[in-house]
Amino acid sequence: MHLKGALHIHTVCSDGELTIEQTIQVYKRLGFDFIALTDHDFLMKPGCYDSIKNDDEDFIIFTGVELTVFEKGYVHVNRIDGDNETLHIFNHPSELDLPMERVIERISSVAERMPIDAVEITSKGFRASEYEIDEIPFQKIATDDSHTRIGCGRAWIEMDCMRDKDSIIRAIKKGRFWNCYAS
Repeated sequence: MHLKGALHIHTVCSDGELTIEQTIQVYKRLGFDFIALTDHDFLMKPGCYDSIKNDDEDFIIFTGVELTVFEKGYVHVNRIDGDNETLHIFNHPSELDLPMERVIERISSVAERMPIDAVEITSKGFRASEYEIDEIPFQKIATDDSHTRIGCGRAWIEMDCMRDKDSIIRAIKKGRFWNCYAS
């Protein structure tokens, strides 16, 4: 089954502009099959995801959190929860404003402390192709890191897999997806 998804989305639960329901409607209109809500850990309102109803078989809603990890400064890692599987994505390395050697060191240091399955190759949904290198030994993934309506749907992944959370996460971990960008 062909699926389209976004894995880095903020809502009013932290510093985004859209409610959860508005976010879901925007991504549905854009033709997405799944999204991951990943509000910031230090801003997230307690219980904000409790009202999510994932009863639409045609649209999957992952919940997660954008973790603030202190490693020679701070970096962000998304933890996205499936039913049994968990996905960890090192977020927006281009926003670290460091030379590539230092970025690779930072990613490696974080990977020693926690699992890393993928690294974003986008900044706010815009391709940062300099991070699509073999020296970064993780899956390279496109996300839109949306905080506003205009930020939705700039970058996403597509894949052929079963329509369930754990199958999607396993496909990502195995690199069975492709990155897509709005023109």
